[in-house]
Amino acid sequence: MMMHGTGMLMMFWTGLGILVVIAAVAAIVVWAVRSTSHANPVMPDVAQQILARRYAAGEIDDEEYQRRLRVLRGQPSGLDER
Repeated sequence: MMMHGTGMLMMFWTGLGILVVIAAVAAIVVWAVRSTSHANPVMPDVAQQILARRYAAGEIDDEEYQRRLRVLRGQPSGLDER
């Protein structure tokens, strides 16, 4: 059976609609990934505040404070691994 002009037009709009839905889903996924990845940088600030409170309260000494602070900042801890 041969397709007429309206059939071809209907196929075009259906294909375009599918592409729009796929693009929308991709945009939502990208947005979700980006919005959750921005939440993580806040955690080191909170951890550093807790560490500073423990240091101020005398729970840990200067050496322990500096070592843990380096770890929180992603720097080497300065300890040799055994």
